[in-house]
Amino acid sequence: MRARRYLVEGRVQGVFYRASTRDEALRLGLDGWVRNLPDGRVEAWAIGPLATLAEFEAWLRRGPQRARVTALAIVEEALPDPAPRGFEIR
Repeated sequence: MRARRYLVEGRVQGVFYRASTRDEALRLGLDGWVRNLPDGRVEAWAIGPLATLAEFEAWLRRGPQRARVTALAIVEEALPDPAPRGFEIR
């Protein structure tokens, strides 16, 4: 299991990016959260197997239909104890 933090830039607020991210994470069986940042970016944090995180990252680069992602930063994080369960919008 790995934990990663994501910072997504572009047109990612007001286009259902957070809700779509939660749906994709739940479909993949990931745990974590997603939230809007005041500067217009979206931040997500996810825990899961490396291959599943790679699939999630590919989705984050596209986002929902109305989104336009221009950059995705990925930061490896330490696994929390206890780890969150489920995936929520903050």
